[in-house]
Amino acid sequence: MAAAKDPRSLIRDRALALGFDAIGFCRAELGPEARQRLVDFLAAGQHGEMDWLARRTEQRAQPRALWAEARSVIALGLSYAPEDDPLASLELHDRGTISVYARNRDYHAILKGKLKTLAQFIVARFGPAVKVFVDTAPVMEKPLAAQAGIGWQGKHTNLVSRRHGSWLFLGEIYTTLELAADAPHPDRCGTCSRCLDVCPTNAFPAPYRLDATRCISYLTIEHAGPIPRELRPLMGNRIYGCDDCLAVCPWNRFARAATNPGLRARAELTAPYLAELAALDDVGFRTMFSASPIKRIGRGRFVRNVLIAIGNSGDVALLATAAEREGDPDPVVAEAACWAVRRLKGGDGMSGLTKRSFSLAGHRTSVALEEQFWAALAAIAAEREQPLSALVTSVDAARTSGQTLASALRVVALKHYLPQR
Repeated sequence: MAAAKDPRSLIRDRALALGFDAIGFCRAELGPEARQRLVDFLAAGQHGEMDWLARRTEQRAQPRALWAEARSVIALGLSYAPEDDPLASLELHDRGTISVYARNRDYHAILKGKLKTLAQFIVARFGPAVKVFVDTAPVMEKPLAAQAGIGWQGKHTNLVSRRHGSWLFLGEIYTTLELAADAPHPDRCGTCSRCLDVCPTNAFPAPYRLDATRCISYLTIEHAGPIPRELRPLMGNRIYGCDDCLAVCPWNRFARAATNPGLRARAELTAPYLAELAALDDVGFRTMFSASPIKRIGRGRFVRNVLIAIGNSGDVALLATAAEREGDPDPVVAEAACWAVRRLKGGDGMSGLTKRSFSLAGHRTSVALEEQFWAALAAIAAEREQPLSALVTSVDAARTSGQTLASALRVVALKHYLPQR
């Protein structure tokens, strides 16, 4: 009888029956630590070009600022743990490595369908108002999941579960239903630093802090335009996302492979051939990645990533593939192809750069770019009837804190000059 009167037991049973792997309950509020972490992250500019993180900050940091009537949050997790070693393809230099979460269907659709079904059950059984979220609204999913006892935020800033390791998709149901909160999960990272040590680009300035502007997941997915050249050699063959910090977590030994068919890797996306991916046109890209989260970034950004992987491969058999893309109509793709060709010919991808110095913010700053970019910028400056130094100064003032000046200048040149060639 007690269980029949307990909404949490009924909701938990229904969630597990629907295929969720984890569920917890918490109040619709976040403590000051979570809010301060967000403020510090944004103030440091470590969100890069993800301007959506800086918008609606108060709603993100406080659930009731998003929905004043919310009283409880039901946090849910769906495992996407891989069957095999997710880092095995890093050693296959003619192949690409795609993050585990993107090797099949877009998880948003799968997770949202289950959340809506559970929400309908809650409304029908208990009558409250509900709102469902899956990474599409200003919701701090990981702190809420930790507060609801599903796991804890590890030193890599992602959620870690004792049962599912680092492989959980998260979703939330905000509700007006008053539910008793579960105890927050204690941090069990201890002295382990594997996730920090393995990062190829040193994207963690400190434990529990991520500088997204150096993260390969950010660079390959969220970052538009040319990827900073100093980071390209560190990317290896990672062409969409990066799982290194997740994969080395020792708690993964308890995780069992995902059971949802839509979350189990498609063979053709486990270690795809770089040459085939580089040849994709827009139609081919859309066809290959239909219903995949990869489709969101578009063909240009994806092929840019593929060409960087080709440049890092050391495989001269891929030289012709890269050379074919040097004349690509997408200037960002063409630039990445030129870089890959120079790398494969034995250079470091930095050859042919010319340094110029400017006085910026009271300091003498040197910037290294290819001659064609300097020519493009000089043409833009002439069109604006201003010296090149004034153009560089304006670009420096407008760039985001997570963007290098060289990268910002390349973007200006690519957008305003190269497409007209």
